[in-house]
Amino acid sequence: MKNTRKWPLATTAVLALTLALTACSSDSGTSTAAATSVASVHGHVHGLGIDPADNRLYVATHEGNYTPGKDGAAQRVGNSKDDFMGFTVAKAKTFLASGHPAPGTGGPGNRGLIESTDSGKTWKTRSLAGEVDFHALDYTHGTIYGYDSTNALLRVSKDGAAWDDRARLQALDIAVSPDAPDTVLATTAEGIAMSTDGGRTFAAGKQPAMAFLSWPKPGALYGLDDSSGLNRSTDGGATWQKAGTVPGGQAQALTAVDAEHILAATQNGVYESRDGGKTFTKRFTVDVGDGH
Repeated sequence: MKNTRKWPLATTAVLALTLALTACSSDSGTSTAAATSVASVHGHVHGLGIDPADNRLYVATHEGNYTPGKDGAAQRVGNSKDDFMGFTVAKAKTFLASGHPAPGTGGPGNRGLIESTDSGKTWKTRSLAGEVDFHALDYTHGTIYGYDSTNALLRVSKDGAAWDDRARLQALDIAVSPDAPDTVLATTAEGIAMSTDGGRTFAAGKQPAMAFLSWPKPGALYGLDDSSGLNRSTDGGATWQKAGTVPGGQAQALTAVDAEHILAATQNGVYESRDGGKTFTKRFTVDVGDGH
């Protein structure tokens, strides 16, 4: 069975967006992918990041976390083959994630919030084990913003232990303004929903619809749509311009490291752009193996 994001019953209204993502398999667009020698990561990709400690790429998948080895080929980080969801690089060597344990390893089905302070080699539980599967995590302004897919709820925490429950909504991804901590965006089936009170309430979603969002700098909000089109907004989402197209079909993950450095995963690979999405280089092939 093909691996897809695990949708709780409470979020069935976003299935239209999920179906649109699944249906997309075209590589059409203006962007190009440079030909490189790449190796595979295994499992559907759930998150991407660059560790500022050494500028190394990390790819969180259904079957573990990967990074380039000395020869550039993908190698698993540590021994974990867990399903990493909601993955984000919080700061140097410090990663946050959620997800599910690998088959046969035991533990609760939902990992809650987990943290690594050694660049993904080892992980420890911070909170909500057995209760929550965060499908999206954003760390900014010294605060963790998490979309709890189990309960269709936005949660916010300063320390990763105590959580403030905010709005209930049906979403796939979230992004927080880098210069306004109360401005939170969420991707919904209706379009992008905005909150201006820290996620306590959201306005109705407005077009265009995006699958994933990333907001690294003021004036550089990026969205990946259901056709793997990369879009940029310089005014906080009020208007959008097409920046390029990520090759490889179905969108799986998006992280904008800065205004020009973009990481994106699609159905067939992990891609990197250094020019704001005009061109992409394929870093890894995605191998879903036996259906994961």
